[in-house]
Parts: sequence; C-alpha cells; structure tokens
Amino acid sequence: MKGKHIVITGASAGIGEALVRELSNAGAKITLVARRADRLHALAAQLPGETNVLPKDLSDGDTSWLAEAEAALGPIDVLINNAGLQTIGRTQDMDLDKAEQLLRVNLHTPLRLIHAVLPQMTEHGGTIVNISSLAALAPPAGMLWYNASKAGLAAASESLQGELLHSKVHVLTVYPGVIGDTDMGHYGLDSYDDSWSVRIQPRATAAQLAAEIHRSMKNKRARLVYPKANNITRWLPAPTRWLMDRLTPPVR
Repeated sequence: MKGKHIVITGASAGIGEALVRELSNAGAKITLVARRADRLHALAAQLPGETNVLPKDLSDGDTSWLAEAEAALGPIDVLINNAGLQTIGRTQDMDLDKAEQLLRVNLHTPLRLIHAVLPQMTEHGGTIVNISSLAALAPPAGMLWYNASKAGLAAASESLQGELLHSKVHVLTVYPGVIGDTDMGHYGLDSYDDSWSVRIQPRATAAQLAAEIHRSMKNKRARLVYPKANNITRWLPAPTRWLMDRLTPPVR
C-alpha cells in the first residue's frame, strides 16, 4: 500500500477509523471522508503519512468531492465504501425519512462512487472495497432497511467482481459480523433481548477486521467473511436461515 492514495468513507469511527490507521501505517496516503470534521481532523493529526480531510454528508449522493481528493493526493488507487447507517426495530415503527437516508448512505452513494472511479481504474488499475455486512448473508429480524441496503451492496459488489475479473481492477466484498468495539456493534447487540444465541455470536475488534481487510487487499481475494466462523452462512445458507428464524430473540 505504500504511496497508494486510498479514499475511505465513514472514516471518523469504528471500522473506518481502524482502516485509516491500518493503511496509513502501511504507508498509504489517506483521504478521510465523514460528516464529523472535528473527529476527522483529530484522527488525521495522529497519522504518520499524508492525509486529506473531506467532511461530507454522504446521504446527498454527491460525488464531486472525488475531484478534491485527487487534487490533494493524486489519482485514487483504492476506494473503500465503508460508511454506513443502521436502524433496528419493528418495521411499522420506522421513521421513513431516516430509513431512506440509510439507503442513500449504505447503497446509493457507494454505487455512485464506484461509477465515478471506474473509468480511471479500468485504464490504470485500482481496488474497490465494499464493506457489506453478515446481514447480507443472514438477515436478522428487525433490520428490514439495513438488511436490504447491505444485501444490495453485496450483490452489486459480487456482480462487479465478476464483471471485472480479467481487468486491472480488484473488487473485494467484506461481510463483517459482530465487531464488538464499535458503536454499531454495541447498538446491534443492545437492541435485542439478552439470550444465549446473542451471547455466543463470534466477535472481533475493528483493528482485527482492518488487518484482515488489508491482507485480503494485498492477496487480491474476492471476499472476506469475518470473524471466519461466520463462513458457515455462505456455505450453508438454508440451515442458517432455519436457525435464525427460530433463535433470533425479540427486538427490545
């Protein structure tokens, strides 16, 4: 990654922050994108390499800021679509404005960003990393909009990987499970009644996931399910669905 220009959305916390630290320590130039400017600047000040901070609200679908990123640090070598929102609760109780904002951040804007960077990447080479979710493979009850967005991103990413298989562009689809030290991880766990089926979920830290993503990028893998015990959801989808239907506790 040394000298590569990497754009990371949702860079101010959680998985995004861990990726920023992991890849900056590997020598990459990082454009940090998220809404919270103060957190982005504080994080950038701690990094060893070149950085560019772009406070942006990704719910508006705008991609013109990519030109700002390139003007600051050069052509984009890697795009990591990491930014995401999550809502958990009964479907009929969901605020539709917030739910549709989630769809824009989790699915609409990543697809627009991919469309924007592909012409240059197909000519010169590059990497696109899409952070989906285990929910795309094993959708839990109470996450209708989140599941739809992450399943859509995963399907698009897997399709793109096949389309670009013999090109200069590497596409990596990431399916994180419970990342216990992030705000989203805590929110997910705390939103369901306590039960043994929740307590036994395999868990990882954001730093561990970031290291695995880095390794998968270097090895040009097509997909990463992490923690690795969750690969059962890919290989045995029918039993997984049967178990989830019966063991998922009620939403609080």
